[in-house]
Amino acid sequence: MASPDGAHGEAGATENQHSNQQPQQADTNTSMTTDASLAAKSKRPGGPRKAAPWIGVVLVLVVLVAVIFGVRAANSRGGGKADDGAAKSVTIGLKLAPTNLDIRNTAGSSLDQILIGNVYEGLVARDSENKVVPALAERWEVSDDGLKYTFHLRDGATFSNGDALTAEDVVWSLDELVSKQYHDADSLKNLETIGASGDDTVVITLSQPYSQLLWALTGRAGLVFDKDAKYVAKTQAVGSGPYLVKDFKPNTMITLEENPTYWGAKPKTPTIVVRYYADDNAAVNALRSGEVQVLAPISAQLAEPFRKDTAKYVVKTGEGTDKYVLGMNNAAGRPTADKKVRQAIRYAIDHDQLIAARGGVDKALGGPIPSLDPGYEDLTKLYPHDAAKAEALLKEAGYTKDHPLKLTLTYANTYGSEIGDQLRSQLKEVGIDLKVNVVEFSTWLQDVYTDKDYDLSLVDHNESHDFTQWSNPDYYYGYDNKDVQKLTDEALHATDDATRDEKLAKAARIVSEDAAADWLLNYRITTAMDKGVTGFPLNMNQTYLPLWNVAYTPAK
Repeated sequence: MASPDGAHGEAGATENQHSNQQPQQADTNTSMTTDASLAAKSKRPGGPRKAAPWIGVVLVLVVLVAVIFGVRAANSRGGGKADDGAAKSVTIGLKLAPTNLDIRNTAGSSLDQILIGNVYEGLVARDSENKVVPALAERWEVSDDGLKYTFHLRDGATFSNGDALTAEDVVWSLDELVSKQYHDADSLKNLETIGASGDDTVVITLSQPYSQLLWALTGRAGLVFDKDAKYVAKTQAVGSGPYLVKDFKPNTMITLEENPTYWGAKPKTPTIVVRYYADDNAAVNALRSGEVQVLAPISAQLAEPFRKDTAKYVVKTGEGTDKYVLGMNNAAGRPTADKKVRQAIRYAIDHDQLIAARGGVDKALGGPIPSLDPGYEDLTKLYPHDAAKAEALLKEAGYTKDHPLKLTLTYANTYGSEIGDQLRSQLKEVGIDLKVNVVEFSTWLQDVYTDKDYDLSLVDHNESHDFTQWSNPDYYYGYDNKDVQKLTDEALHATDDATRDEKLAKAARIVSEDAAADWLLNYRITTAMDKGVTGFPLNMNQTYLPLWNVAYTPAK
């Protein structure tokens, strides 16, 4: 359970924020103040006054003090220091930039990344292992039949505008989510009633058990908003978390400032500045120059110079839920509808080689569930690289090197051409003639995802808790297995986590044994930092980035 000092859990605070206040703007007059006052004096009737002799000495001393402090501030790349030497601000470089702050209506993981756990909060949060921990609810009970969830709110929680946060706000937020179908509303399954018991208790009842309800509440669907707040959602925020949005420039930067009314422990760094870099070279230069103190994500190749410079930088890799899936069209009439063909493809792929070419930091994944999700089991030994087995299976399916199997791999150009070239080379060794078709994402979306007109495809499925795609025969894989569907349904309706995880693991093993697809790798997130940075989240930081624990102590 969380500390009484805040809902930070192991991975950080989960927050919500809505405020009636206008976002604070940078003071554009600061640089003009001195010149304007001198100009006013010079225009004084009768000309400028003659200064007393001692004024010149005072002015020199003032200038010297200002220069000294200015140099200290410039040398402190985090922007000022606290008494313990820690910087009062930290600048972080990220990749995916939000176009606006309306988290209820705007899609995109960039909003989840910067707002959940920093500005907006829910009843519950996630820790660094992707487990549910307390947030606005300090504790909860679930009935034995899994139909009733009772949440007990923390005492003294308020929104950033000073409004008390009560059960009424929670009920209103969830009702609004459902009635207006805000983003991720469909993640709350089987809702029957949402009610309040006094100011500090919320009761949710379900029509049937749903084992993923708590986890769903850690995301957008569970955010709690101030029902009385008036603000512009695209540019402002009013929440209950440790930070306020001080400044926001779409696609460019966002500044978070300590929330003085936060009900929990204060964040370690009062000001967090986030700058967004679409260009990798610009991002790397920003870290090298000290414009930012943290860069995430960074490719393993680009991170190598920082990894070697241990006197100045630290490079670490965290776990994530991204799964690079080589989708195989299981629909009747396709060559890949033959299980032997699919198995041959899996045996033909050298996953170690694919991972090594990407810098060696990613992890082999033998099935559809990554290590941070419920039901994970290491299935990498099911289909080890074995070219001889691949050739034998293809021969059983009617294909040889003289009569090769011809397939087309279609994927979006966002993944580059290297991985397609590697797969073509690996499959050629066992007698598969692979044509690689790299297309615009819109083309992939139409041809593969919608029309299901493909043999093989490649997608980074980064969603957590997304196993249900394998129990849906209408999904673009065309995979239809009744046992998997039954086990998945039983997992979703389980009333305890152990049963849920057991059912999911059994279903995932069947999917992998069937070679419904191949899981090329589990993408791991590399972060490069100035050596003085501590507390920066490593796991899942592309989608969930609580910053309350981040601190920066510049080198002396």
